[in-house]
Amino acid sequence: MNEVLEQISKTGIVPVIALDDAKDAEPLAGALCRGGLPCAEVTFRTAAAEESIRIMAKNFPDMLVGAGTVLTTEQADRAAAAGAKFIVSPGLNPKVVKHCQDKGIPVLPGCATPTEIEQALDLGLDTVKFFPAEAAGGLAMIKAMSAPYTAVKFMPTGGINANNLNEYLSFGKIIACGGSWMVKKDLVAAGDFDGITALTRQAVTKMLGFAVEHIGVSRGYEEIGSLLGSGFGIDSGVTVTGADRGTSGEITVSTNFIERAVYHLGLRGIHTDTSTEQREKGRLVSVGLAGEYGGFAVRLIQK
Repeated sequence: MNEVLEQISKTGIVPVIALDDAKDAEPLAGALCRGGLPCAEVTFRTAAAEESIRIMAKNFPDMLVGAGTVLTTEQADRAAAAGAKFIVSPGLNPKVVKHCQDKGIPVLPGCATPTEIEQALDLGLDTVKFFPAEAAGGLAMIKAMSAPYTAVKFMPTGGINANNLNEYLSFGKIIACGGSWMVKKDLVAAGDFDGITALTRQAVTKMLGFAVEHIGVSRGYEEIGSLLGSGFGIDSGVTVTGADRGTSGEITVSTNFIERAVYHLGLRGIHTDTSTEQREKGRLVSVGLAGEYGGFAVRLIQK
């Protein structure tokens, strides 16, 4: 998979933005980054799109900024010149796709039917936008089309929200979902960028779904195990053991999407120890965090 698409996949959520005034681009980008989503699809639905992309790309060089609703090769060129790292279109225009490919820019054209999927494959694409997702049949339609087109992956957009996000992301053929619920236009208009940060953080938290599954207390720390079990009544998740990792013991935390969790934890300065990775059929299912936290090792597992 292309490097840009890999980053989109790890991010999991692509905020879809339509800005009426480029002055909002910098604070909005900052709000998204603080909330844990250093990624944005800035749509060419408004006159401020090109300048907004330029501001975001310049002031937030580590942010993955793309252009959406790109309908012409001229728009694609303007977006790329402004700093867009990927192009998204609502439909499949072979001319636009080929132009982006010639320029070396990843492009995700909108496809909603088997015929459009075959056109995309003929153009050499293996990842497309599914739009408008909910109106075009939602996850059921994506699963149906994935049966004959097993190599194709999707980025659904349109009708995605906090309530159905994880249902979509749980299907392995979906690399990420585009959505605008965390960048509501009324919040932008009111300059409530703290509110956008909060909604963004909530979206990431819900996507990852962290939960403490088990606490293993090393021998010599039985008093803590007794407190957790007898005192708090959670002894079903506490054991006294000679833990292989951690001076005091090991805490096991589960997540909905472990690869995405590793990426997002890294954004927070929390890194994993690759030597502790466990894989099944090539997929990461468990990994320990680097170092200890209060004497405890922490292990991340796939739900």
